[in-house]
Amino acid sequence: MKKLYLLIPFLALACSAAGQQEQMYTQFMFNKLVYNPAYAGNFVSPTLTAIYRNQWMGLEGAPKAMALSYTQPLLSNRVGIGANITRQSIGINTNMTFDVAYAYRIHLKRGTLAVGLQASMRNIRQNWADSRIIAIDQNDPGIPLDPKSKFVPNFGTGVYYSAYTERWYGGIALPRIVSNSIDFSEFGDVLSREVQHINAMGGIKFDPTEDLEITPQVLLRYAIGAPFDADVNVSALLYKKFYGGLTYRLGGDTNFVGESVDVALGFQAIEKLFFCFSYDLGLTRLRKHNNGSIEATVRWYFNPPDDVVPVKPARPF
Repeated sequence: MKKLYLLIPFLALACSAAGQQEQMYTQFMFNKLVYNPAYAGNFVSPTLTAIYRNQWMGLEGAPKAMALSYTQPLLSNRVGIGANITRQSIGINTNMTFDVAYAYRIHLKRGTLAVGLQASMRNIRQNWADSRIIAIDQNDPGIPLDPKSKFVPNFGTGVYYSAYTERWYGGIALPRIVSNSIDFSEFGDVLSREVQHINAMGGIKFDPTEDLEITPQVLLRYAIGAPFDADVNVSALLYKKFYGGLTYRLGGDTNFVGESVDVALGFQAIEKLFFCFSYDLGLTRLRKHNNGSIEATVRWYFNPPDDVVPVKPARPF
């Protein structure tokens, strides 16, 4: 039965070969550098963020992802740098990606506009020696006998604006511009390529009381050849310590009901350390075959925000 379940992610991957290829994160608000290189250096403190995602738990070969991200401002906040290391797996496929980002930040009258550039290298690996794979025709020459691997370079760009007093932000990015071949075909036409993804995000912060912050945010995603997708989130921060969020993800296959509803809870343990855990309740037909998805974030502030004197007033996001 496990071998049968292994086929499900393969079929999903094949159906989306011309669609969404990049990893989706429920806690995108803590992982903005993955979506937009212009975010580099936007936060006042050098920050290290680790994220783990286990999607469709209980389903053999289902997607898993890990990401480690670092960003910091330099030169009196005129420049930002950052880096991401991500690992994505689904079935016998594993992608390891390393990104480096540079952002030049322009201080305007009402906010900061950043223009970012990104260079990346991705290793794509398929483990055809996996014991779960059973070929119908054991002598088929088209089925590899050994693992396959290749390296794919790319680059991207983006813009990101964060306001001083209005406390809102917005950005748009194209993280991977080159449509590289990502298959292992040695003969004939290329069957699959990297697809350009356009990411747009924005949010605004409200302070109903001195101790409560409420932040609606949205992440919009479009991949060439695929349906439009979006995450809509509303989060609350109480006493700058207790975090809660609710996200609705568009998409899915059930008459526009959506892909999932996601709940997140976080806690500022100490000044430098923040934890957050989220659970996704699926709304598609696949929900009958899995136990939902979980995601965990750990963030370390090297200089806690309250200890940093910003160059401009009212640090936004």
